[in-house]
Amino acid sequence: MLNNKQTKLFSISGMHCASCANTIKRKLEKLEGVDSCLINYGLENAKVKYDSNKVDVSDMNQEIGKFGYSLVSGENGESSSHMNHDDNNFSNNKTAKEQKLFELGKLKKNVQIVIPFVIVSVIMMIWEVGAMTFNLWPETPSILSVFLHHLLPIIATYTMFVIGLPYLKGLLTFFKYRVANMDTLVGMGTLVAFLYSFTLSAFEKVLSPYLNTQQTYYDVVIVVIGFITLGKYLETRSKLKTGEALENLLGLQAKTALVIRKGKELEIPIEEVVVGDVIRVKPGQKIPVDGVIIEGMSSIDESMITGESIPVDKSLNDLVIGATINKQGSLLIKASKVGSDTMLSQIINMVEEAQGSKAPIEKIVDKISSVFVPVVLVLSLVVLASWMIIGSQFMPFSQALTLGIVSFVGVLVIACPCAMGLATPTAVIVGVGKAAQNGILVKNAESLEKANSLDYVVMDKTGTITKGIPQVTNILPLKNISSKQILSLLGSLEKNSEHPLSKAIIEKVNLEKIYLIKVDNFSAIEGKGLTGKIKGIEYFAGNLKLVTDLKLKVDTKIIDGFTFEGKTPVVLMTKNEILGYVGIADTIKEESKEVVSKLYKLGLKIVMLTGDNKNTARYIANQVGIKEVIAEVLPANKANEVKKLQLKGYRVAMVGDGINDAPALATADVGIAMGTGTDVAIESAGITLLGGNISKLPKAIKLAKATMRTIKQNLFWAFFYNVITIPVAAGILFPFFGILLNPAIAGGAMAFSSVSVVANALRLKTVKL
Repeated sequence: MLNNKQTKLFSISGMHCASCANTIKRKLEKLEGVDSCLINYGLENAKVKYDSNKVDVSDMNQEIGKFGYSLVSGENGESSSHMNHDDNNFSNNKTAKEQKLFELGKLKKNVQIVIPFVIVSVIMMIWEVGAMTFNLWPETPSILSVFLHHLLPIIATYTMFVIGLPYLKGLLTFFKYRVANMDTLVGMGTLVAFLYSFTLSAFEKVLSPYLNTQQTYYDVVIVVIGFITLGKYLETRSKLKTGEALENLLGLQAKTALVIRKGKELEIPIEEVVVGDVIRVKPGQKIPVDGVIIEGMSSIDESMITGESIPVDKSLNDLVIGATINKQGSLLIKASKVGSDTMLSQIINMVEEAQGSKAPIEKIVDKISSVFVPVVLVLSLVVLASWMIIGSQFMPFSQALTLGIVSFVGVLVIACPCAMGLATPTAVIVGVGKAAQNGILVKNAESLEKANSLDYVVMDKTGTITKGIPQVTNILPLKNISSKQILSLLGSLEKNSEHPLSKAIIEKVNLEKIYLIKVDNFSAIEGKGLTGKIKGIEYFAGNLKLVTDLKLKVDTKIIDGFTFEGKTPVVLMTKNEILGYVGIADTIKEESKEVVSKLYKLGLKIVMLTGDNKNTARYIANQVGIKEVIAEVLPANKANEVKKLQLKGYRVAMVGDGINDAPALATADVGIAMGTGTDVAIESAGITLLGGNISKLPKAIKLAKATMRTIKQNLFWAFFYNVITIPVAAGILFPFFGILLNPAIAGGAMAFSSVSVVANALRLKTVKL
């Protein structure tokens, strides 16, 4: 049988936590024929390399379907799973994005139903504890008490078996396959509380002589499931757009190409282009694939790939990159790289592979969660047995049994992981909201966590430190001519040109309100400049090639000065003499210097990473106070420079705005994109600064530190409640002080742990940035 190995990308349905991702990876890689499985939890997908002769998608789904997961084809969104979904109206033909929207809508509906129940339950719990334990206010009126006594079981039943169905499935999976996740923990605590309460209600008369049948845990069931469902909804909503980066990258590629075959021009799909094809690219069109110019000259906008705003002049034998835009002349190019070999495709692969990272704190919580349920269950059984065996030696067996059951349920209730589950998402939600108010978009918790402990900030130059827009920076007139006259003559010529540098000149002319003059006999000199007659005199404007053609001599000091500062010279002249020089360059953002200073004060190291020459890079770096520079870096190598710093043990943030920055943004521990940059750079980044305002960068890092501090506090308190209250619930104080944790207090403590976690997270709103 022939080997038929292939690699496919699948969306994953039903994956809700990092432990889910580990389970899917482990189970798939055990299958014969599956060579490797790379789970990207952030994008909720799996890249599976397998031999289709030995295993197919239905086999994979059969294996992971037992645990509640399903692979969904990346091509058409169809699922091969035969498992039953929660809703009969769910269609297996939905695309991955539609499935996520469907799940989000379902969670939203559940939240809208359960939150009013939660509010009522919390108020009741607080009222009962205040009245019965501390005598702070009167007990609940008897009529209301009887009404609630009958209403709560109904609400709790709906909450447990409808809203809480995913958690029951998690519990069932744990018992059947010994695979635990956060759903397992929630299911265990709430189901035991519900079954104990139901038993007391159903057999009230029979059990009343032996147990306090008035004390039930229906309110606990409602509060726990309500809060966890709310957290899941908010998390799902924030993650919905994480998979759009690759879609945006793919959207940049030209859909068709105009190839010349057997002397005829044919428009064919981009997938049919082969190496060696000759392709015609007209002005304004995207270059379909990587290739070499074999005819024509033009100015190519490579900003989508390089991030550099000034178009690059290209001529015979120059390389061109797929997805860049031909701004001027008609070109014939010979395809040298197609399909997965093109630079754009390589960038797509790098972004795809680099984005699948996990938050360390979540890993810790998942590891604890994997042993938490069996440990608590064993502990609760030990507590029950201890009361029945040891306790019965010092008291009547019926009393020991009563105390044992109360302690057994108390341990499970007090250990219910509501606060643990809320600790991270609530802080992240508030932190992200606070960030949004300050014009900072945060993609996920991982970005906040890693931004908290950065060592290095790597900053792209164009569009990040600089404005990314060519502007006239210098006007140097010669002879008996003024700056305004230079602008008037130059602007009169350039207004007829389509060259991108002309826009900078015309913008300056408009800003200075310069009067323009009529031009006769205008013509463009391809790749060099332009010419035209003004009031009978023939003027020329262009680059150094045009100066050479006219056999004129430039002032090398001026040109060298421009070059050192990264400026493009435009020379205005007649046939006989040079009239003046105009320097055009990308200018530094006003806030860049202050931002660099603030980052240094935060204890961070800063490096500027750019494709520009070393002189230009050093000049810009000196202007803003950056001490370290890495220059002349090819677009594909930017990610490698980030990796070099990481290999030295540094935690690195990358700040950029171009497609060429996307792999580096994804490779870095934290990618920070400028909001004025490409969509791909923004989607590849964990943090986006809206409006391209780099002054938000120190704020983003400060907020990350505050958020992580809150998360750590939340986790501490979540575990603190369990560590302190579980022994009390088990009855460790009873032999010494006669104190046994009242079930109402156990429920109240559990609820308070959740409320305290949320309240602590809300304090982030008051943090000053």
